[in-house]
Amino acid sequence: MKTGQQIRTFAYHHRWDGKDAPYHMKRRQFLHSLTALPLAASSLSAATRTDSVGGSMALRRSVLPQGLGPGSTVGIVCPASAATASDIKDFRDLCTLWGINVKLGRNLSKRNGYLSAPDADRAAEFMGFIEDPSVDAVVCARGGYGVMRILPMLDFVSIRQAGKIIMGFSDITALLIAVQQLSGVVTFHGPVASSTFDPFTIQSFKTVVGGSGAQPLSFSDDRLTTLRTGIAQGRLTGGNLSMIVSTLGTKYEIDTTDAILFLEEVHEEPFRVDRMLTQLWLAGKLQSCRGIALGNFRDCEAKGVSISGPSFSLDQVFEQRITSIGIPAIYGLPVGHVKSKLTIPLGVRAELDATNKQLRFLEPAVVQPS
Repeated sequence: MKTGQQIRTFAYHHRWDGKDAPYHMKRRQFLHSLTALPLAASSLSAATRTDSVGGSMALRRSVLPQGLGPGSTVGIVCPASAATASDIKDFRDLCTLWGINVKLGRNLSKRNGYLSAPDADRAAEFMGFIEDPSVDAVVCARGGYGVMRILPMLDFVSIRQAGKIIMGFSDITALLIAVQQLSGVVTFHGPVASSTFDPFTIQSFKTVVGGSGAQPLSFSDDRLTTLRTGIAQGRLTGGNLSMIVSTLGTKYEIDTTDAILFLEEVHEEPFRVDRMLTQLWLAGKLQSCRGIALGNFRDCEAKGVSISGPSFSLDQVFEQRITSIGIPAIYGLPVGHVKSKLTIPLGVRAELDATNKQLRFLEPAVVQPS
């Protein structure tokens, strides 16, 4: 198995000039004939699930947001930690080049301890953009910490009715999973506005949430590590491991039933990764998956001895906690806390081919922008 450092090197040294580019999105991604789903406004995906919008259980279909394109408007919010205008300059420049308008949230450049603003203000800022008809997408300025505190203040019925793109990663994982499960809207684990937007990140972002995202897509790379061979299909869900574990036992906990689960983490030693994966296992979350795609666990190798002696390697932790489950699994997907990152839609059906190191989205993630 490749080490975390080797995989991290691939992510940080990519090119878009030909066949040698790591994590290269091949043109065969665009599998135009794979689905015949309608692309009308407020289009609904074919997959159904049970959720609890408004507190009542009902069989609902996933709402596909409208994709972004020239003339769209993106709102930038701070639902967790603080961010400044200079932090999001690269993203604003990208939007300008794409012909997309940007609206800044009122909490940008504010600070309230380790939060951007008090809970009620952060929730109001987020819901304000959700309910603003001129805003087509909501992109979080950064993660950090704080989203969990505002989840009870959000109106998931309004979020479903608005059906907008919501994107971020890290701490924002809790928001993405809650919105996808409680409102049925497809959400997007991808860059925050303060991310580094290198060519790979831009390509994936524009492909998934732009016009091409209205077609099923795929990603493959021979440098991914197969933990367990096989092919599995299921609904995509996942994100930051720490955040997923933090919501267990609440109404916002992740539903992994028949899912393709992706996980990523940063700055956690193997025994902590082991502890969190074990907690998911004890909760039955890993065993109920169809397949597991691990991201780049950046800076998660042992720093020396563990709390009680020599440490397991990260590879050994994955062998014991993931490979042993017996379902298709891969390691090294470029998601989360890496410079070059994929944008992954939560709530669409996907196929994980662990044998051939490929992840395919079997359904559109967005409606074709008008």
